[in-house]
Amino acid sequence: MPDEVFNVLFLCTGNSARSILAEAILHREGPGKFNAHSAGSQPKGEVHPYALDLLKQLNHSTKGFRSKSWDEFAVAGAPKLDFVFTVCDNAAAEVCPIWPGQPMTAHWGVPDPAAVEGTEAEKRLAFADTYRMLKNRISIFVNLPMSSLDRLSLQQKLSDIGQS
Repeated sequence: MPDEVFNVLFLCTGNSARSILAEAILHREGPGKFNAHSAGSQPKGEVHPYALDLLKQLNHSTKGFRSKSWDEFAVAGAPKLDFVFTVCDNAAAEVCPIWPGQPMTAHWGVPDPAAVEGTEAEKRLAFADTYRMLKNRISIFVNLPMSSLDRLSLQQKLSDIGQS
């Protein structure tokens, strides 16, 4: 199990901000241990420019990020998913597709920075706050002792992370 690479999917309705940020964070935090993906139930069709700006400022590669449907991950030939995390309340309430591989799931809802109204500074601060919350949760996740936890214990820890 130490050499196993886990596939992780972050879900949000629009796949334009939160799930994209989570995907970028996991790419950085879990290389060689996790493959990060993101998708949405109703993708916006483009990544929010503030999300891309923030990722670039934090020296994340933004190459390849796009707003895409979760249907891409529920078809034959899609990666076998090990973990699926919803990062918005809307996606958590929706009926999800049947995921190949029977992944563990958890809800890690965070506020939608794209919904914040106010000055440009206030909007950008909302994206930074969302990034911070997701980074904290993902850092805990990547440091879990996967090989020493049974499925039930791991599921409980994933849910606990969503409450932090």
